[in-house]
Amino acid sequence: MIKIKELTKRYGKKNVVEDVSVTIEPGTITSFIGPNGAGKSTLLSMVSRLLEADSGEVLLDQGNVQKWKSNEFAKRVSILKQSNHTNVRLTVRELISFGRYPYSKGRLTENDQEYVEQAMDYMNLHALQDQFIDELSGGQRQRAFIAMVIAQDTDYILLDEPLNNLDMKHSVQIMKILRRLVNELGKTVVIVLHDINFASVYSDRIVALKDGKLVKNGPTNDIINSEALRDIYDMDIPVQEQNGCRICVYFNAQS
Repeated sequence: MIKIKELTKRYGKKNVVEDVSVTIEPGTITSFIGPNGAGKSTLLSMVSRLLEADSGEVLLDQGNVQKWKSNEFAKRVSILKQSNHTNVRLTVRELISFGRYPYSKGRLTENDQEYVEQAMDYMNLHALQDQFIDELSGGQRQRAFIAMVIAQDTDYILLDEPLNNLDMKHSVQIMKILRRLVNELGKTVVIVLHDINFASVYSDRIVALKDGKLVKNGPTNDIINSEALRDIYDMDIPVQEQNGCRICVYFNAQS
């Protein structure tokens, strides 16, 4: 279990994240939503140790994440940042293989190769495995980086806007894959999303931030309703039921 306790991050005199406390339930997809500048990515970066908090703490299995040894932490928690690039010219397979580095230190075993194969299966990348990353489209490259995270085989997968650069088809594919990772392999996924309909359809729980503060936190159906969404986005957003899912009709919402 990951516990976020009274976490604060400030730049100058501005609190980007202010006194946020949240528990990430195991075996779930938890989506961070909210307007631009709400502090979603900053919060995720502190959870993943990419950014140090000014106050508060993040606990993984009751231990402060800052005190975990880097290699052991990398076996438990993987992170996909918003912007991903590499200065080394790598093929898709070579990039995905980097996900096994905490275990193999670059010397892949047969077991490591099995995880690489599984990740390519999940992301449907076998046809691209010998192509260089810099030759791929933005969407193909994003899928390769997500496959690297899957190959890392951590209990917790943290994703910062992974649907960037993806068309509708591949966005749906990614969210379905994340759902499978939770349902079939028992992973815990934390994801920053801008599209509240993806959050609504695929999340178990939603954490909503606004101006760096926690404004809503709970099961998805408790958050995806017009009253709660108005508090988050300052908009009147109608919510409709479609095939058992709550869909937010925000393209014609009244502000």
